[in-house]
Formats: sequence, structure tokens, C-alpha cells
Amino acid sequence: MTRLEDRHGLVRDIELARSAGARLACACELAGIDPRTLQRWQAGDRLSQGDRRAEIVRARPSHALTEAERARIIEVVNQPRFAETPPARIVAILADQGVYIASEASFYRVLRAEGQMHRRGRARSPRPTRPPTTHIATRPGDVWCWDVTFLPASVQGQWFYLYLILDLYSRKIVGFEVHPTDSADHAAHLAKRTALSEGLHGMAVKPVLHGDNGASLKATTVLAMLYWLGIKPSYSRPRVSDDNAFAEALFRTAKYRPEFPAKGFADLDAARQWAARFVHWYNHEHRHSAIGYVTPAQRHAEQDRALLASRHALYQQARQANPRRWTRQTRNWASAGAVTLNPERTAPIQIAVFPIQLSGSIDEPAFSSRPAAAMATARSAGDGRSRATRSHAQSASAREHGEDGEHRTFPAVSTVASCRSSRRTKVTRRS
Repeated sequence: MTRLEDRHGLVRDIELARSAGARLACACELAGIDPRTLQRWQAGDRLSQGDRRAEIVRARPSHALTEAERARIIEVVNQPRFAETPPARIVAILADQGVYIASEASFYRVLRAEGQMHRRGRARSPRPTRPPTTHIATRPGDVWCWDVTFLPASVQGQWFYLYLILDLYSRKIVGFEVHPTDSADHAAHLAKRTALSEGLHGMAVKPVLHGDNGASLKATTVLAMLYWLGIKPSYSRPRVSDDNAFAEALFRTAKYRPEFPAKGFADLDAARQWAARFVHWYNHEHRHSAIGYVTPAQRHAEQDRALLASRHALYQQARQANPRRWTRQTRNWASAGAVTLNPERTAPIQIAVFPIQLSGSIDEPAFSSRPAAAMATARSAGDGRSRATRSHAQSASAREHGEDGEHRTFPAVSTVASCRSSRRTKVTRRS
């Protein structure tokens, strides 16, 4: 039911939109009501008295439970033998004894009306899950992600533990260690060593360190070390597997490398040697798809923009040399921009990014976008509303940000423009 004051506001807004040239159907769709509903409001007294359904006094059904039957239900369910038994089982037990009082649904309705619908024993009501913690990295050292994974040994049942810290913005592995046990002391030592190697003492703003809810990452020893280093800890939600997706994706890349031993590591030294080789390959040789196919070390040193700009210039020269081979635009070599960890699902995240301006000529963009495509994207995405996001690590930046690093926001589309564009689309399809 719509309140009377809300009805007046909606009618006023729709009339204002129609006076500006909007169609009734488009204005009502934008207001969230049906045109027939507006006509019913204006035809009767719905704008003066409001919805009167709440004032209706409904007659008592002839087949409703009597007061004696309701009292009998309360008496039965409060017996000591049924003190911890739900109505579904109470009805079954009474049926075995040849007794019928009311249906199971009637038992529930009476108990709910009497305020006796409570959870039994140690059971608790469901608690709402808190939204994921969102972190945005616009430069190296803003956000770190860390986790621990198992490395199998050649002896069945024996494992080694790989501790790893990843820079969210550059995807560079800034710290790693391999140990025979899973301990909070190892995690604290890794955090301290990584802070020293990355020059944390010289940073004006200390990074955020995001991890899962593992015992070794949440221990008091680790929290004390992070507090001493000035690092702000951040943790995933309980029983949520994709809140630390970047670290999990990195472990998947590591364990699917061709040189990863299928039968496990012979000893701890072999595991540490393999980890050192993998980290060097990942940081200095691996062309990461999520950051424009540059290496994490190049992006960490902020050399990616110059490399991507040179690639773009090379492709422009190739296009000018043989333009018939390009029917559309050349490959997009724009910088990946900012990276978001656990982006919000309900509202866009406004951040400051530094995209590369790729231009084909002076004071002109390289490729002009089609107005129809932009309008269709704006209609499907909504006025400033973010799309539903996935949890895959390598597409986290592209979900909330465009290819050039800018967040996908669109100007408000007027009702007149929306209606006219819809008419043009229909005419085009008919023709």
C-alpha cells in the first residue's frame, strides 16, 4: 500500500515530467507505478482519503477456531512432554493417539499469536551477514593480501606451508616464506620482513593487510606485530570463500604451473627452492592479463603506463601503414587503473584514478564511441547504479571500472530521451 503523502508526491512528479514533454508510460515506469494505478488514483477519492484497505473490518470466518479450541491448543503444547517438540511432531503424536485438535498450520498460528514461537534449546535465530569489506588500491602499497596454502610432500600426510603476501594494485608478490608448520610466529615474521623490504617506515600511509579467518593470521602475536608496524588488519567474512579472491587465484596459478611436482616435494629445501623460482617468474616474467599483460614488477615500479603507451603507438603506426586490415579499433592498451577488493554490490564506488589518454591525433580521441552503444549501455546499467559483480579475481577491476580505469557511471537519462530512443529502436527493428 502506498501512503497518501507518497501518492501526492508521485502524482506531482509525473505531472511535472509530462509538462516537460515526457510520455505517461515512461514517467510512470520511472516512478515505479503502473499507468492504470495512476488513473485509478485520479478517478476516485484515492488522492484525498488514501488507501482504505487497512480500515476494512473483516468478518470472522465461520470455520475459524473457537476460543475453547485455541485454549486447548495452548494447553496441549505447554504440557511437559511437548515442551521441546515442534507442532509438526505434536500433530503426529496426537494422531497416533487418535486425537485431532487442529491442523499443523493452526498450531503455528495460535502459538505465534500467543507469543510462544521461540527457538528451542541452544538454537539461535539467523543473524544477517555483514557486507564484505571493500578496499580500493590506486597505487602500490595501498592494499596487501596474504594467505597460507598447503604444499604436499612426497610423504603421504605431510605438508609444507607457503605464506605469501600479494600487492593488490600491482599483483606483485612482495613477501613469501615456506615453513614445515602452520604457526602465528611465521606469519608475524613474514609481515615484519615484508614491511622492511618494502620500506614501510617511509610510507606516509601504511597499507591494509587483508586475509582470511585462519587461526595463524588472526592470532594475538600477528595482531601485535601489525599494530607495531602500523598496518591495518582486515579479514574476510566467516564461511565466505571468495572475499580473498586475489590470493586464492594466485595459489591456483602456482599449483597449476608445469614445474609444480605432481608427487610432492622431497623435503623443505626443495619446496623453498621451487617457491623462490615461482616468485621470480611471477614477478618478472609473467605477463598478467588483468594489468594489461605487463609483469607485476613493472606495474609495481609504475612503468606500465609508458609500456602500454608505446604499445598503443606501435599499433597506431601499423594501422596507418595498412588501414584495410582494421575494420574497427586497434587493441585496447589502456592502463588497468585502480583495483577494488570485494566491490560493493549496491552502490558505485567513486575513486580517483589516473588513466592513460590514448589519442590517435592531437586533441582527438583515438576512436570515437558510437552514441547508440553508449545509450544502450546507459539504459541497461541504470543511472549511476553498479552492475552485479562476480567474484573472479582476474576480472575484479574490469567489473567496477572501465578498461581505462574509470568507474562506469552514466549521466542521468531524461524520460523524454529514453522514450524517443525506444521509439527509434523499434522503428529500426521493424525496418
